[in-house]
Amino acid sequence: MRFFLRSRQFKIIVAVFCSVVLLTVSFVFIGKRMAPQTDIASTIAAPFRNFFTSVSNIVSDFTQNYNSGTKLSLENAELKAQIDELRKKIADYDQISAQNELYKDFLEIKENNPDFKFADAAVISRDSDDPYGSFTINKGSAADISKYDPVICDAGIVGYVTEVGLTSCKVTTILSPDITLGALDNRTNDSGLITGSLSFAQNGMCRFANLSRSCKVAIGDYVITSGEGIFPEGLLVGSVNNIGVDDGNNSIYAEIKPFAEISNLRSVMVITSFEGQGGISVGDGK
Repeated sequence: MRFFLRSRQFKIIVAVFCSVVLLTVSFVFIGKRMAPQTDIASTIAAPFRNFFTSVSNIVSDFTQNYNSGTKLSLENAELKAQIDELRKKIADYDQISAQNELYKDFLEIKENNPDFKFADAAVISRDSDDPYGSFTINKGSAADISKYDPVICDAGIVGYVTEVGLTSCKVTTILSPDITLGALDNRTNDSGLITGSLSFAQNGMCRFANLSRSCKVAIGDYVITSGEGIFPEGLLVGSVNNIGVDDGNNSIYAEIKPFAEISNLRSVMVITSFEGQGGISVGDGK
C-alpha cells in the first residue's frame, strides 16, 4: 500500500482528480462573471470611452447650437427685410404726404389763378458759394420749364429760373440783385421795386425800393407782386421789417423779410405758363 501511494500511477490519478475539481470550480465561477481579460480591457478602455463620449456630446451640442444659430440668423434676416420694407413704405408715405401737402398748399393759388400751369420740383443741391442762396431743382425742359419762369413755394415768391437743362435747372432767388420785380404794398397800394443786395441778403432780406416819400408803407405790411416783369400779379413776397431813406435818390425804401424761407426750401413750384407771361426786369447788380 505504501509503495502504491508513492507510485507513478497514484500520482497520475491524483493529478487527474485535481484537474477535474479545478475545472468544475472554474466553470461555476465563469458562469457568474465575465472573463478576466475582458475586465482588464474594459478597465483600460474606460478613460478613452469617457473621452470620446465627452467629445461626442460637445460635437452634438455644437451642432445643435449651430443649427439654432443658423435658424436665428435666417429669422433675423427675414425680420430685417421686413423692417426695411416697412421703412421704405414709411418713406414713400412721407413723400406722398409731403407731395399732397404741397399740392394742397398750391390749390388755392391754382383756384385763384386758373391760367397758371405748374411743374412741382424738389431742391437737389445748393450753391454754397452764392451769398444769395441759389439752388438747383430736379426738373428742367422735359417738364416744360424755361428760362425766367417764376419759382414759388406755398409761402410766396422764391425766385426765377436762370439756367435750364433737360432734367434740372438753376434757380436765382429774390435775394439776388440780378432781378428786379414790380411790387405793391397790399394795404396802401404803394408801388416800388423788389431787388436784392449783398448786405441785405446776409440777413435773409431784400429791398422794396423806389417808394415815394409820400408813401404810407408801414412796418408789418404785406408786399405782393404787381404783375410787372416776369412774375404774375398778386403773389406774396414778404412783410415790411424796417423803413429807411435811400441817400442816393432821396427815396424811401423798406426792408422786406420774404415769406419763403429761402435757405430751408425742399420743394417748390415753377409757374411754366400764365396769362400775360413775358418780359423781364433785371437789376444793376448793386
